[in-house]
This record gives sequence, structure tokens and C-alpha cells, in this order.
Amino acid sequence: MGANNGKQCGSEDSDPSMRTLSTPSPALILKPNPPQTVPNGHETSSTSFTVTGETVALVHAPPGSRSRPSRVAPSALIDALPDPVLLQVLSYLCTPQLCRCARVSRRWYNLAWDPRLWSTIRLTGELLSADRALKVLTHRLCQDTPNVCLTLETVVVSGCRRLSDRGLRVVAQCCPELRRLEVAGCYNVSNEAVFDVVSQCPNLEHLDVSGCPKVTCISLTEEATLQLTPLHGQQIGLQHLDMTDCVSLEDKGLRTIAFHCPRLTHLYLRRCSRLTDEALRQLALHCTALRELSLSDCPLIGDFGLREVARLEGRLRYLSVAHCMRITDVGLRYVARYCPRLRYLNARGCEGLTDQGLSHLARNCSRLRSIDVGRCPLVSDAGLEVLARCCEGLRRLSLRGCESLTGRGLMALAVGCPELQLLNIQECEVPPEALRLVRQHCRRCVIEHTIPAFY
Repeated sequence: MGANNGKQCGSEDSDPSMRTLSTPSPALILKPNPPQTVPNGHETSSTSFTVTGETVALVHAPPGSRSRPSRVAPSALIDALPDPVLLQVLSYLCTPQLCRCARVSRRWYNLAWDPRLWSTIRLTGELLSADRALKVLTHRLCQDTPNVCLTLETVVVSGCRRLSDRGLRVVAQCCPELRRLEVAGCYNVSNEAVFDVVSQCPNLEHLDVSGCPKVTCISLTEEATLQLTPLHGQQIGLQHLDMTDCVSLEDKGLRTIAFHCPRLTHLYLRRCSRLTDEALRQLALHCTALRELSLSDCPLIGDFGLREVARLEGRLRYLSVAHCMRITDVGLRYVARYCPRLRYLNARGCEGLTDQGLSHLARNCSRLRSIDVGRCPLVSDAGLEVLARCCEGLRRLSLRGCESLTGRGLMALAVGCPELQLLNIQECEVPPEALRLVRQHCRRCVIEHTIPAFY
């Protein structure tokens, strides 16, 4: 059936009746809600836990294993549904909701813990005890296959300050089939835990450690400072790596990543402010399959770095160098010359970019679909006219804060780019007539502007 349990909150064959009903150790995922006083003066305690309005349930023993009655009457209409239909309904629930459903009745317990529903674990919230939650959940999922969970392929833990290396090591030890791991914003995750995951999960393809300042390297060496050696040919099969806001990442760390992750196709290094052009040379040398690269807000990256990126030649489709102040027309010409299949370029805030660089890009990368040259004060109508002539398939264009624009360039875009879907000209002084022409020729275009006379 392929249920995935992958929705945020609201998103093979085995016989549920044959599954072992051993009792997992009940564990608190959060501190319990404070006792509530009722009118008779007694206190009641809650067995559910709230994170930003969303209740996270406990992992309980099967209902019916104790003397208390079932919470759902046998005559409930939903009980008339056959197991395959009810499994399909449960497949749209998120991790906390499935845990709560397991407390309804013995039948629901069996269905809610069906392995087909547990390809994904998704946990969020600053107060969540993620280490303990992962331990309890993986323990329960390993009961039918002792010490190993063969169904879990995705673990997403976002914004949980209480996730540490201990929680990731549990995942590494129990989930050999893991393919996707996201631990964005988890401050306590370190290189050692990442090493455990990549060394014990050979099928890992997608890794997101954005906002984890302690992570400085992704490799098969326990110490990122070791000299780069072949390590008996060991390589990591990662294809997608997001290290946004990993502020401690330096050239040496990226060099090691490039060596051990030659299959990378998507790499995001936003705000990794210590990286220099030398790191890009190693990246282009080893990661020849790279298709998407983000270097936004990396102030030490310049034209020499773009020259190295251009060595990726026809493979690169997505490039972001927003606010890289050292980049000028020189670097952009290298990209335009050697990366003719480029689809997306974000050069917002690159003040050294002029009409000459934009024109060279348009003539050589005619397949461009999205361009952002906002806050580039030297881009004017001349560059837009070349863009309109050469990139007729353009769909998204941001010119926000480009002070040199007048209506002439926009009129050329209206005629030359009929597929335009989004045009951002906020903080630009252009005549309303030019915008009306864009609206007339590009009927699906959404125009974002700050011009009161245009409506």
C-alpha cells in the first residue's frame, strides 16, 4: 500500500493479528502537564503533553492488557471498516497522532504499529525530549525484528534543542535502512554523532544538519582534522547535503566532505562564512555530479571560486551566490560560458554585477527560468533587453531595488518573455504604463511592486 506517515501533522505485507504484543516501557516524551484541580478539591493528572498547541502522546502498552475498558464502544461505526481501509486512514497521520491512536483499543494498537505506517518519524518542538522519544519509538519498532528496524527510512527532528548525540546514536544503531535524516536547528549535534550515522547507514542519501554549529565535517573519519587519505576507498552515498548556518565549517572540512561524498548532487552552504575560493576548487574536483549549489552569504567567495564552479560544466542547474560581494561580471562570465544548462541564478546583492555580465549570461544560458538580480544597482534597461531577447522561457525575475531601471526594459520583457509568472520590482521607480504592458502580454504574471498608481 505504501503508506508513508510523512506529513507534518495531518499527512511489506504482514498480518497485524500475528504481531507480538510485548509491552514497551512507557516513557515520557515531555514533562507532564501540571495537575488540575477539579471542583471537589481533588487533583487530576494528564497523560498527554502539549507542544505549541499540538499534543504528543506517550507510547503505551496495548489497550486491553489491563483491566480498564476500551475507550471506543464496540458498536462504533469506524470499527466496521476492514483493516486495509483503516490502515489507509492511519497512513495520513503524523508521528504523535499515531501514538495516540495506539491507545484507543487493542485492534487500533495493532494497526497503529503496523510497520508499513512507520517509514518516517517526524518530531518537532523546542520542549520535546527528542533523545527519549527516538529511543522509545525505535525500541517499539524493533520488537518484531530484534535490535533492528528495517522499515524506517526517514527521521526528521527539527528545532529540538534536547536532541543530542545520544539520540542520533540510537538511530544509527537501529536503523540500517535510513535514507533521509534531518536534524535542522539541533544545537547539540556534533561531528561524532554524524560519523556514527554515515558509517552505520550505508543507504543514507539526504542529510540536513543546517543550524547545527558544532558540525564541521561529514566524513568517514572520526576526526575531521585528519590528513585526507583514501581510507581504503570508503565513500558516502550522500546525494543531498544541507549545511546552512554551520558557521564552524572551514575549507578543510569541505575538502573532506568533497572527497568522501563524490555522489553529491545538491549542496547548500548558506551563511558558512569561513569558506573561501580554495574550498570550491576541491568541490569541483571531487563532486563532479553537482547540480545545485548554494553559496549565499559566504563573503569570502569571489570570482576565482566561480571559475572553479564553472568546471562542473553542463551539470550545474541551480546556483545561488546572493550577497557574495566579491563576485563581479568576471566570475559570472565563467559560469555563463561553461554552464549553458543553468536554470536558476540568485545573484541578489552582488553589487559588482552589471549589464555586461547579465547580457553574457543571457546569451549563453538561454534555458534560464529564474533570475534574481535585486539590489544590483548597475543592472539597467540594457541588460533586461538582452535578457528578453535571449531567454524567452523566463518565468521568475526579481529586480527589487534596482535603481537604474526605467520602463524601457520592462516593456522589452513584456514582449520577449510571455511565460513570465512572477516579477518583483519593489522599490523601483518605473512608470505604471510599463507594468500594464507586462500584465497585458504576460497574463499569468504576478507583479510585486510598490507603485501606488498601479493597481
